[in-house]
Amino acid sequence: IRTEMYLDAHVDSERRQKIANNHTATHILHWALHQVLGPHVKQAGSLVEPVRLRFDFNHHKALTADEIRAIELLINDKIRQNHPVNAYELSYDDAQKRHDIKQFFGEKYGKTVRVIDIDFSKELCGGTHTSHTGNIGYFRIQKESSISAGVRRIEALSGMEAEELAYASDDSLKAISELLKIPTAKVQERLEKLLEELKTTEQKLK
Repeated sequence: IRTEMYLDAHVDSERRQKIANNHTATHILHWALHQVLGPHVKQAGSLVEPVRLRFDFNHHKALTADEIRAIELLINDKIRQNHPVNAYELSYDDAQKRHDIKQFFGEKYGKTVRVIDIDFSKELCGGTHTSHTGNIGYFRIQKESSISAGVRRIEALSGMEAEELAYASDDSLKAISELLKIPTAKVQERLEKLLEELKTTEQKLK
């Protein structure tokens, strides 16, 4: 008796779109790191998932709060500009002659390579990407850390997950202001005063 089996495969379009958005966001992040930190920045690894992205890069020190803010502002500006994201193929020999295309030395490429072109950012990449930067929606850096000597890691969120991170920060600030019974705009001033009073009290006790 011969039995036949059929497989009906479907792509989870919502999940794939989030991955595509985060993948394009890593390319824009790479570009923004060059603008803020300098051309020495080189990708040392990355991870793209539906709910988050991770980007490792060469840099000699931790990023400051101002640098992180500058990177986020640049990325969100490019998202709002809604640049088209184009993909096309070139021979590897032709790609090597293009100084505007980021290439990673040590990577193995075939005779034909795929370019992801976002006007201001061009990289060799075979992964899935969104059609326009505006689809990313919003970008926030969640964490910046060191993973080895001279290598930093950025963990970030985009779209709805980035919005939820912003709301969580707002909720924390609101909870603190309610605890102190003051407006949120005066939280820092009040905490500084409380810490100074605590320091004075500790000195008196000693």
